[in-house]
Amino acid sequence: MMSKKIGSEAVTRRALLRTAATVGAAALAAPALAQSAFDDLINAPRRGTWDDQFDAKAASRTAVNIASNNPVLGPSGPANMQQAIMDYQQIVSNGGWPDVNPGQAKLKIGVVDPSVQALRQRLMISGDLPRGAGISSAFDSYVDGAVKRFQARHGLPTDGVLGEFTVKALNISAQVRLQQLNTNLVRLQTFSGDLGRRHVMVNIPATYVEAVQDGQVVLRHPAIVGRLSRPTHPINSKIYEVILNPYWTAPRSIIEKDIVPLMRKDPTYLTRNNIRLIDGKGGEVAPESVDWNAPKAPNLMFRQDPGKNNAMASTKINFHNPNNEYMHDTPEQGLFNKLMRFDSSGCMRVQNVRDLIVWLLAETPNWPRQQIESVIASRVNTPIKLPVEVPVYIVYITAWSAKDGVVQFRDDIYEMDGNQELALQTTAGMEKPVGAAADDDLLPR
Repeated sequence: MMSKKIGSEAVTRRALLRTAATVGAAALAAPALAQSAFDDLINAPRRGTWDDQFDAKAASRTAVNIASNNPVLGPSGPANMQQAIMDYQQIVSNGGWPDVNPGQAKLKIGVVDPSVQALRQRLMISGDLPRGAGISSAFDSYVDGAVKRFQARHGLPTDGVLGEFTVKALNISAQVRLQQLNTNLVRLQTFSGDLGRRHVMVNIPATYVEAVQDGQVVLRHPAIVGRLSRPTHPINSKIYEVILNPYWTAPRSIIEKDIVPLMRKDPTYLTRNNIRLIDGKGGEVAPESVDWNAPKAPNLMFRQDPGKNNAMASTKINFHNPNNEYMHDTPEQGLFNKLMRFDSSGCMRVQNVRDLIVWLLAETPNWPRQQIESVIASRVNTPIKLPVEVPVYIVYITAWSAKDGVVQFRDDIYEMDGNQELALQTTAGMEKPVGAAADDDLLPR
């Protein structure tokens, strides 16, 4: 983190922030003290109020800065989770945390409302809010920073506003969260061995990709993964190839469910999107020669040429698997701004994928970044075999704690954790009707 010299008054305020942050971390490390501290806080002569709080910008920076280069998988993963489980067992034994019920009030910085008192208590127990912030009705900079920290730990936009998803996440009980930690401990124990000096992890519920080298995360990329009806499959595999300017070959499921219905509505769809029909002998078949109203889709290869409209854009990353899944670029970069990034038919779109392929090809001779960019600009299909295959672990981890001690949770998008309450945020309203431009990930428009 960058630092700079500031005046003595500001130094005092920064020192207060550091002290408060330390106390906040201790609240989770020793949760047995959390419940008993509330009488002292409420009766303290100097409780936290709107006009005696520390600098809001500094609070927000400290609260949200929970990302680290500590990998989730590896030998220390189970031990980190066991510590988190012990902490949450203590929280549960102390009675958990209160529900937050803002009613009609839109809780955000500057608001004064009685429901903020329960919010403060909830955030203190989970270690997001320093105990020194006090119990008051003011949604001040302490609370703003704590809400943003909570949102970051739960994969939510860090806007400091108690919207629908944030309130739902706050009101999942400590007992349910403890169960979630125990469920994921078993999953993490599977990955407690040597994962390789260089490896890639895709965490499906967290919708991100990590590149790990020598025990440190060197790259982290937002991703888009399979939706509930067409999930991404967890697998341990190895990346063996990077293809620049790839052809896209449509899977049979997309041909039947998506492309054929689109061709019935718009006979120019294939031509407009540079998709060619190839028969079993390698010959090209004219789209107008096909009966698109036949009960079965034509037994042809649907292959899209490289180019700006290609569903995989600049890059495809192949790994061994039986599901025809892979990682790739996308021409629709705006989709990474979505909160719910469960949109694909199983493949994984990777934001800023060129950084990832530079890392993957770092030990492949003659492929510096300049050469990679030059080939992409040429639009020439170029497969590159990796001389040493890179392990990839596509995992389903909805709760974890790295060695930094920050406990993180994500929605159970595929409903594998055994509790419907954990899936309530992202599963509702996500499904698209079959046949209706269904796959933003692979189907060009």
